[in-house]
Amino acid sequence: MIALIVAFWLMLPAYVPNNFAAIFGGGTPLDMGRVFQDGERTLGDGKTFRGTIAGTVCGVLMGLVQNQIAPFFGLPVFGTGFEQLPILLGLSLGAMLGDIVAAFFKRRLRMKRGAPLVLIDQIDFVIGAWLLTMLIAPLWFWHNFTPLIMIIVLIITPILHRITNIIGYKIGAKREPW
Repeated sequence: MIALIVAFWLMLPAYVPNNFAAIFGGGTPLDMGRVFQDGERTLGDGKTFRGTIAGTVCGVLMGLVQNQIAPFFGLPVFGTGFEQLPILLGLSLGAMLGDIVAAFFKRRLRMKRGAPLVLIDQIDFVIGAWLLTMLIAPLWFWHNFTPLIMIIVLIITPILHRITNIIGYKIGAKREPW
């Protein structure tokens, strides 16, 4: 049970960005409307500057709040002092980048915006968060993301992804409930 709580706790800065990107997004697409060499949009209208920035900032803010309350609950922190910002940026921006990379490949498969791609949609942001954080703060990452924690994350993330997408759909922040 404790490992489950730690896994969820460590992933919160990566879990919240896409939700906040959906809420605060819109505006200019990251691909600026450009079409890739295959004739499809590079990313599509769903990946915007405002959403990417808002999602990343909200993920970092979530981690900063977590760092303040972690000692009261005996939970891990995302570094101390200045080192916490790169770690939180790795988790938050990495989650956004993982989702962006998946959108690029979905466009290559000629999938429309919002079309489900089983398993990829549920873990793309996890892989992005992990990879960027590994690059930025490898010691912190491997100390906290043990094999057990990683397995738990890979099990709980699809369930949480489904639940949050249904909620996002019901409140009007998402076009599809998946």
